[in-house]
Amino acid sequence: QMGIIMKNKKKSTFDRIMSDSEQKKRFEKEYVQFFFSELLLEAMDEEHISVRALSKKSGVSTSVIQNMRSMKPTNITIKTMASLLKPLGYQLAATKGRRTVILTA
Repeated sequence: QMGIIMKNKKKSTFDRIMSDSEQKKRFEKEYVQFFFSELLLEAMDEEHISVRALSKKSGVSTSVIQNMRSMKPTNITIKTMASLLKPLGYQLAATKGRRTVILTA
């Protein structure tokens, strides 16, 4: 069996971003927000819940939910995350080894 070995000494764009600490921090922050927005969209779809209904059940304003749905940069707290997830059947948790702490809204 023959494999292909690429000997490209140039760094990829991703490698260059990850080697710059400021750009790496920004990437990680944006990735977490993207991931949470995707989770929120999927959960809303699964539960057939509208922005307005989720806002009413969670106590989070419709504009914050809309911003997250449209991937606009939005700074939200863990409490807000937990508030949004609860009506969708999720719990926000912190886990270390066998220990899990549920973060409630």
